[in-house]
This record gives sequence, structure tokens and C-alpha cells, in this order.
Amino acid sequence: MSEGQKTVVVGMSGGVDSSVSALLLKQQGYKVIGLFMKNWEETDPLTGVCTSAQDYEDVQQVCAQLDIPYYGINFVKEYQDLVFAEFLQELRRGFTPNPDILCNKWIKFDVFLQKAKEVGADFIATGHYCQTDGVHLLKGKDPQKDQSYFLHAIAGNSLEKVLFPIGGMEKTEVRRIAKEHGLPVFDKKDSTGICFIGERNFAKFLSQHIPMEPGEFRTLDETVVGRHSGTCFYTLGQRRHLGLGGPGARWFVVAKDVKRNLVYVERGEHPALFSSALCADRVSWIAGVPPAFPLRCKAKIRYRQADQACTVEGLEDGNLQVIFDAPQRAITPGQAVVFYQGEVCLGGGVIC
Repeated sequence: MSEGQKTVVVGMSGGVDSSVSALLLKQQGYKVIGLFMKNWEETDPLTGVCTSAQDYEDVQQVCAQLDIPYYGINFVKEYQDLVFAEFLQELRRGFTPNPDILCNKWIKFDVFLQKAKEVGADFIATGHYCQTDGVHLLKGKDPQKDQSYFLHAIAGNSLEKVLFPIGGMEKTEVRRIAKEHGLPVFDKKDSTGICFIGERNFAKFLSQHIPMEPGEFRTLDETVVGRHSGTCFYTLGQRRHLGLGGPGARWFVVAKDVKRNLVYVERGEHPALFSSALCADRVSWIAGVPPAFPLRCKAKIRYRQADQACTVEGLEDGNLQVIFDAPQRAITPGQAVVFYQGEVCLGGGVIC
């Protein structure tokens, strides 16, 4: 290692994005260390094999090819305590939480960052599609892959120690680089859905942790139209897996009453699906302090949504009221509302 060479620990998942991140950093002259975070411990009921084993094997192969050291570290307890417990708690309240946001906040940019500092690393790096100048969190170049939405809740002061090597690239370029350098994961399928559920049935998985409490599907005029499995298994705007049929337009979830164990549905793009305002709590700002209110900016209420013009007002209790220029479809409690000015992600909060 040359004098003054910086050390960076790369969070490696076994996917193409983190693998190319490690490759690029090594090419740039960093001393690169790969670190595989095991956040979930479960075996596949069909094979009896731990579902993270294949990912770790992919990390080992990539690191061997890049000739960089790698380590596996177990964050299962931290994930259970800081992410999964809150995920279940929010579901019981009838909300629709986003565990990826919690994982970034508490695991990847907190526990992982602290671990990297303990081993003397100058930086950590991840394969997220976003960018930073060390102070601001910026959108990734690829608008279809930009992941700043998922990182809005991290501590802004951590950005001076974080690198996003592929944030200025498009996905097609990342896969091309991986293929050109013979990385075995160049065509590995992107992971989708909630990390610890994967391709499995969401309701079936949740039923292992939250008892099913069947109740009634009703229309807004209180007409009973069917039976549901439990309010926590449904989210606003949902149209699939309702088990409701009959002639007419598709059914959509338009509201929930957790206390009465009711899920309200209506057919088609019903006006009840739309709202022009929301309130948000658990607010965090990348700058560490709130901006001046009223704030004119743009916001997303879900990943990959186009930015929506809005006015943000600060409330006395530290929460926010967000008023949109145009009505928004299926504003969902528990999901994040994230604020932007141009390419800069300002922060966000949890829709309540």
C-alpha cells in the first residue's frame, strides 16, 4: 500500500452494483476491503439452505477475482432490534412501513459505518444509485434507478465518509463494466421486493409473525362486500390479492379502520383514492436542521414517482404538513414522503 493511500470498506451484497463499486474503487487507487453484511437468518423451506449463502459465495468469487480481502459480519441481532421489530410494530398499527429506509438509516449508514471506523477505514462505499459531494445527498444519474428516496433518513454528517461509485452511471453501463471485467455476477438478477421476504407471498410470511384477524371488506357506505385476512395485510391503493370479483371495474383499497378491523374498498379510480395533503412525523433533514418554512419544493410519496410540486409547512410539534399542487393517489401512512430541490435530496418524514 502506497503512503497516503485511503482505505474504503465496500458493503458487498453479492450483486452487480456493489461488485462494480469495489472494482471502480480499486481502479481509482483505494485500498479496498469487501464486507458482507448478514442481516437476516433463515433457511429456505424447500432446500434447507440459508438464503444468504449464495450471495456470500458470489461476494467471495468477486473479491477473489479483484484480489481484495473480504469479511462477513453478522448484523442479524441489530437488524431484528432496529429494523424488523419496528416494521412489525408499524404493520400492527395499520401502516405500510418501508424496511429498506430503516435498514439504510440504522444498519448500513450507522452500525456498518461504525464498524468500518473501528478497523481504520477512511470511507465506506455502497452500490446505491445516488451521489454526494460530501455534504449533500444527490439523485443518481439513472432516473429509473435513483435510490436517494431510500437514503433520505440517514445522518447527513455521515456523507463525508461515504462514497457512491456508481451513482453517476446508468444500470446498463454498470452491467457492461461487470461483463467486460469478467465479474461472475454481471447478469445476476436484481433483488426485488422487501429484502427478507423476497419472492415469497407477503401475507403468508407475515402470518408467521402477526396473527390473522379476519374482518369485513366494506364500501364507504358500509356495505359488506367480502372478508379480509387482517388489516395489516392490505395497503391503500392495492388492487391485487383482494379476492373480490363481480361485474364492474377492479376493486381498490381506499381506507382502513384498524380499531374496527375494517378494510374499505371501492371500484375503479374512486375519488377516495386521491388527496391533496398529508401530515408527516419522524422528520429528518440531511442538513441536520429544518429549512425555513413555508418551503416550496418537490416531493415523492413512493419510489420512482415523478417529483410532485408542493408546499411544506412546519407544525409546532415538529411534524410537517405537505400540500400538493395536484391531488396525489393513494397517500399511504407508514410510507415516506421525501423532499427535493432540483437534484438535492433535502430529507423527509413518515406519512402519518
